[in-house]
Amino acid sequence: MKRAFISLFLLSISSAGAAGTTVLECAMLLDVERGKMLENTQILVEGNQIAAVGKTVEAGENAERISLGTCLPGLMDMHVHLDGQLSRDGYIKRFQNNESDQALLAAHYAAITLQAGFTTVRNPGDSYNVTVALRNAVSQGIAAGPRIFTAAKSLATTGGHADPTNGFRHDLMGDPGPEEGVINGVEDARKAVRQRYKDGADMIKITATGGVLSLAKSGQNPQFTKEELEAVVQTANDYGMHVAAHSHGAEGMKRAVQAGVRSVEHGTFMTEEIMELMKKMGTYYVPTISAGRFVAEKAEEDGYFPAVVRPKAAEVGPKIQDTFAKAYKAGVTIAFGTDAGVSPHGSNALEFVFMVEAGMPELEAIQSATMTAAELLGIQENLGSISEGKLADIIAVRGDPLRDISLLGDVTFVMKDGAVYKRE
Repeated sequence: MKRAFISLFLLSISSAGAAGTTVLECAMLLDVERGKMLENTQILVEGNQIAAVGKTVEAGENAERISLGTCLPGLMDMHVHLDGQLSRDGYIKRFQNNESDQALLAAHYAAITLQAGFTTVRNPGDSYNVTVALRNAVSQGIAAGPRIFTAAKSLATTGGHADPTNGFRHDLMGDPGPEEGVINGVEDARKAVRQRYKDGADMIKITATGGVLSLAKSGQNPQFTKEELEAVVQTANDYGMHVAAHSHGAEGMKRAVQAGVRSVEHGTFMTEEIMELMKKMGTYYVPTISAGRFVAEKAEEDGYFPAVVRPKAAEVGPKIQDTFAKAYKAGVTIAFGTDAGVSPHGSNALEFVFMVEAGMPELEAIQSATMTAAELLGIQENLGSISEGKLADIIAVRGDPLRDISLLGDVTFVMKDGAVYKRE
């Protein structure tokens, strides 16, 4: 706890010095747009923007100069849950933690995520809308963390993966509705989306199939009708939001893709038919191998998961990496995502290692967490590469991650929006 407090304190000090002019002197710089590693390159940062990139850049005498190893664009994780982290006592904590507890946890894990080099994240589902408040605090400069795009509370059907009362005894279970993110029918679907808009969400998350960690029997069954899915997507689009679909089983995944969701999360039992459909529809795949590996490991520990969860974790977890390999070979567009909060926050870069293990080249893995992630969010004009005119989200590591992708797990420098948050 003391260490975490010191970390946050140092973050607040470094972010307070967001400055005028800085020159980053990079021994190497990864140009993700051209797929090239450039040597001895300088980046001129003025305010929160990249003003110039070149062998040398012109800057005034008062410009701060920082010597770095390998510079890359700030990384982006398209699937995190900042308001918690899986643990052996995680299920009972749902009854012990107050909203303020969840908010403080989210702030803590956001700081850890930023220190790991992830300057933008997508948070598809939280409790009490805490990541809406955290997003606002970060954007106002009163909390240290990545740029957050949040879905607020996920949408489910009664008993579905994101029904917040799964596993409760009957007198506590009640009958949650659209305000709590539980829908049954087209009108409920529209109301739930509009409630998320009212709550301040940036996007919508649906649980199109059963899930691993919910206290319900199936991790694969389809949980929305075609009409409900279409109503969610249409209403979300009307309000300028995209839809991410948690999906393990094939039928619910197929329905979600046909309805026009922006991304499929996890995709465990994705078929070749669904892969072709995703390519046709322009659907992104966010694999979350890290979470699959983590729950498969914990399924082997007696008592870590409730009895109803353990067999799902043992079955689903080991399959995600193999599905990723098949989807990559098939040409599905892949955006980086870890499901951090299931796997530990701050270990996000392990996903790169798993992606490369499964056959994706190092460069493409990094592009999935920069250019492709920015395209998924629709922010490619401002983020996703180190280019003149874009926002100054820049990180650095020692050595060449195109030769050893695990180097991304040891970030030595973090700049977000022109402010330095980590510097060694």
